[in-house]
Amino acid sequence: MVPFPRVTVSGMPITTMASPYIIIGCPFVPPGGNGPCVTAQWIVGATRVIAGGMPVLLQTSQAICSPTVTPLNIILTQTRVTGL
Repeated sequence: MVPFPRVTVSGMPITTMASPYIIIGCPFVPPGGNGPCVTAQWIVGATRVIAGGMPVLLQTSQAICSPTVTPLNIILTQTRVTGL
């Protein structure tokens, strides 16, 4: 929801773990009917790359969706820069 504009990669701002994500159009409704996903909060980010005091998000980062508590799938990222 809120990129970190002070750091860019290929002209686009990066995102840190501090930023929650809003999910629109989630088709997943698990058994029990507590879905679909509405937001996601990052729980694993970079261990050695930070911006503004927060870990940046990587392709290997992990997030949990609410209210379903399912993992968020990262579909597309930039590939020009890698981090740990």
